[in-house]
Amino acid sequence: MILHGLFHIRLNLRRIMSTLATLILVSSAAVANPLNNTRDTLSPFGGLFGYQEVPQHDISVFPQWLDVLEEQLTSDLKEGSCSDTASFNRCHLTEWHTYLESIRTLPRDVQLDAVNRFANEKNYVLDIENYGREDYWAIPELFLENGGDCEDYVIVKLFSLRWLGWSVDAMRLVVVQDTNLRLPHAILAVASGKDVYILDNQASIIVPERTIVHYAPVYSISDRQWWLHLPTT
Repeated sequence: MILHGLFHIRLNLRRIMSTLATLILVSSAAVANPLNNTRDTLSPFGGLFGYQEVPQHDISVFPQWLDVLEEQLTSDLKEGSCSDTASFNRCHLTEWHTYLESIRTLPRDVQLDAVNRFANEKNYVLDIENYGREDYWAIPELFLENGGDCEDYVIVKLFSLRWLGWSVDAMRLVVVQDTNLRLPHAILAVASGKDVYILDNQASIIVPERTIVHYAPVYSISDRQWWLHLPTT
């Protein structure tokens, strides 16, 4: 099981790096511009993990992310009884929303912790086991039913915070390279106050990104656009 998981993750890394190699060539003119090498002081994510960000606007290069956004808007779950545990239905979705409503009036830092813990309690399951595919980005309904892998934890946390009224501009799905494990990973970065906090399925607590030294960001993405993250020059 562990070896299968490592193979799956390494395969994803090769695919990500192959895609980004092309994207970096397309973006080379922007990176070469000295104005673009200046940290964007207007963006709380401009110095994420000590890297500079280079804005990109065509999120169609991430079709799985577009599928998540569309499916989340159009998902139509079957009505059902809570006694029906064999399938996920609108009753189960109501349980998720009820939990979010129970923390809506709490301080924002408490909300972050609660959302992180709620998602992290779900089972880690490889996409190949859930969907017969090497890489599949699941909407929250599927994750709450089946469990999922790192990006699925990020997605349910992101939509949980959106339900609580957090701004889209304050959140990013970030794909990083874990320099300790030498593996790719996905986390949620959330800007709150003067810090950017990291919600991670591999950590039980949330911490400011400035305290983390083993993540190198590759790219981040929101509803509207995405960003390359490159070493500061």
